[in-house]
Amino acid sequence: MQVALRPQAPPVKSPSAEYTLRKKRFGRCLTVYGRKPVLEALQAPGVRCERLHLARSNREADILDEIIALARRQGADIREHERNALAHISRNAREDQGVAADIAWPGYQQLDDVVEGIQGTSLLAVDGITNPQNLGMLIRATAAAGVGVLLPREGNCDINPLAIKASAGAVFRATVIRCGTLVDALAGLRERGWRVAVLDADAGQSLFAPLGAGPHVFVLGGETTGARAATLALADTRLFVPMENGVESLNVAVTGALVAYRALLGRNG
Repeated sequence: MQVALRPQAPPVKSPSAEYTLRKKRFGRCLTVYGRKPVLEALQAPGVRCERLHLARSNREADILDEIIALARRQGADIREHERNALAHISRNAREDQGVAADIAWPGYQQLDDVVEGIQGTSLLAVDGITNPQNLGMLIRATAAAGVGVLLPREGNCDINPLAIKASAGAVFRATVIRCGTLVDALAGLRERGWRVAVLDADAGQSLFAPLGAGPHVFVLGGETTGARAATLALADTRLFVPMENGVESLNVAVTGALVAYRALLGRNG
């Protein structure tokens, strides 16, 4: 009896060092889509376009010429794609207008890369912000206060054209630190000596009360449900915003501005 032998699969090759570096490089970029948002991003001081993505079906337009010229000036890798491939990159086929760009700026960082260097600072973290306009206004407040915002990829909306517009361009002057999940990030920061202060309407301590020494990460929950139970479980302190005259709540972006400046005060003693 003859037995058919399966052809032996070729050995799996590990990624080359060049591929690994390239993947790491683009993993530290934000993808912006839409003609006007991409143009404004490329015009912002300090922003660098790593890769420009264009739909092959694009018709000639002055704004596209300007985008391409800026991208070339910044040494970007310019690529053309079929429409469905570009939609996969932008993740918004209805609004990308045939353009997306992978951009970086000095303040856009990954937590793993900077965790040691931010040891003496305070941060504002978000947990469940789903409205891009709220996120944009909140990032504008952190930029004004000079405080970094910790933005997990899980559970929050991303920085999209609406968020950029709501920030009035301040996104590209802000310090935005990305991480995977907030719970893992907070646990890691606590191991390094950080204290976690979560905004909670039922807390017994005011946001403006004295806090203990050491770096703090102030966590602001989402628009409707506030901080998640898993986040509250990691809190060293729970804080509320004092309010008078029967006002029960504030818009999350307004609360974010208060928290950003409280974080600034905490950083400065």
